[in-house]
Amino acid sequence: MRIAVAGGTGTVGRHVVAVARERGHDVVILSRSTGVDLMTGSGLARAIDGMAAVIDVASVSTQSAKKSIEFYETTTNNLLSAEKTAGVPHHLALSIVGSDRAPFGYYAGKQRQEQVVSAGPVPCTILRATQFHEFAQQLFGQMRFGAITLVPKMISQPVAAREVGERLVTLAEGQPAGRPADLAGPEELRMAHMVRAYAEAIGAKGPILEVPLPGGFGKALRDGTILPGPSADHGVQRYADWVAAVRRR
Repeated sequence: MRIAVAGGTGTVGRHVVAVARERGHDVVILSRSTGVDLMTGSGLARAIDGMAAVIDVASVSTQSAKKSIEFYETTTNNLLSAEKTAGVPHHLALSIVGSDRAPFGYYAGKQRQEQVVSAGPVPCTILRATQFHEFAQQLFGQMRFGAITLVPKMISQPVAAREVGERLVTLAEGQPAGRPADLAGPEELRMAHMVRAYAEAIGAKGPILEVPLPGGFGKALRDGTILPGPSADHGVQRYADWVAAVRRR
């Protein structure tokens, strides 16, 4: 089948593309590097012509609720409009566990994305997943100031990005499923411990300090609001295994 992947060069997108191609699917990546601008819709209609499914894993780097909402509302509407015109029968979106319970900052945009997709004209599947193992790596890069790294106080149940990619492709191979079971990792971990393990694996020195974030979002990170419920599915790769792979590289 022919599958288009919005954000196919990102953390999850590259796994979606790899898994789909391993399974014999014809994959088109929707990104600026391939001549598609999701914010303007430029190049989109041509790129998705004849697709059996569109998997949206595009993302934006921001903690601003306004910017996140603007990005996801705009790109999602552009995708759905083009898909309706092209007759694409299945739209899949990747969201975050807890986005409906903690609609703050970046999560506010994911909540809006879910609303637009659910009310849209294309049959859909929305998969919520927890943070990826790579999130610790991203935090280390973004929150390092000299030799000091600041990490928000939070509890996570991280899942392998590869396993998220596998689940999305499996869902794309089936019929639109609405809201299937959430996908989480096999264990709960403190984010500070995850970042420390990553720093050790790459040989980085310096203190890593856990800082409680203020407001409702900070509370949600600390009190388990963003953790999966009892009905969630669980991946198998443990964070320690991912860190070990980073160390070997």
